[in-house]
Amino acid sequence: MQSPTMKSIIDTLNRRFRMAGQLQFVDNGNGLPVADIQTPQASARVALQGAQVLAWQPAGHKPVIWLSQAAVFEPGQAVRGGVPVCWPWFGAQGGLPAHGLVRTRLWALREAAMDAASQVVLRFGLGDDASTRALWDFPFDLELVVTVGATLAMALTTRNTGEKPFTITQALHTYFCVGNIGQTSVQGLDDTDYLDKVQNFALAKQSGAVEFTGETDRIYINTTADCRIEDRAWQRTLQIAKTGSTSTVVWNPWREREKALPDMAAGEYLGMLCVETCNAGPDQITVAPGHAHTLSARLSVA
Repeated sequence: MQSPTMKSIIDTLNRRFRMAGQLQFVDNGNGLPVADIQTPQASARVALQGAQVLAWQPAGHKPVIWLSQAAVFEPGQAVRGGVPVCWPWFGAQGGLPAHGLVRTRLWALREAAMDAASQVVLRFGLGDDASTRALWDFPFDLELVVTVGATLAMALTTRNTGEKPFTITQALHTYFCVGNIGQTSVQGLDDTDYLDKVQNFALAKQSGAVEFTGETDRIYINTTADCRIEDRAWQRTLQIAKTGSTSTVVWNPWREREKALPDMAAGEYLGMLCVETCNAGPDQITVAPGHAHTLSARLSVA
């Protein structure tokens, strides 16, 4: 049964932001509010926890964003799949929460609108408080703008509202649906250096397209290039354009690593691939007081 608090949150969101037949807010069944978008251009779902895109499917196409069948939907728990926002650090950070402070927090929806191209635009925000400063002692304002249409655009803006510079790593940790990982490749990273996590972060150089025959976990560094996922099983190309990013992470856990992930069902690695728009590893961003940085990704299907 929906709690009175959750019903109040959902009612308030719908009263302020609902667009008849296009945008409504629902309880996903586990006490977490979700924006449900249905337009002639696309369908999508975005959770207010983490401002996390959970689904996007442009009209006439198969789903683009992958979500595990075993994903856990509980307040304060990370959700396996979608587009988690990793910030202000990417990966492990010595006893602190993996992938940062914000992917399990409830963000505020600051604005919902329809733009001139009939796309639904959601603007989420999050600021520092005592709980964030206990882990990362800097004032900030973080905003994610999600634009849903025939393309999916995400723009993450970090504002330094304090008096000291701070340095961050970050990612739009995007999980993609693919027909079969063995018939999938990533273009756009040829001749790019990468750190291979599977080989203890050994430095290597990419030659040709990225192909998949086993566990893959790489941070491609010093690259501003757009990428393309060639999904041969589903006969499509997923295009990833980016700005404000100097690294790209490519990840698939493969069979053995998947077994260690309780929030992935057996065999799901065959149908997913992460290509993440990042500033990660040695690619870090320093934001001066009063300044801002925007990391953005635009996804499309061809």
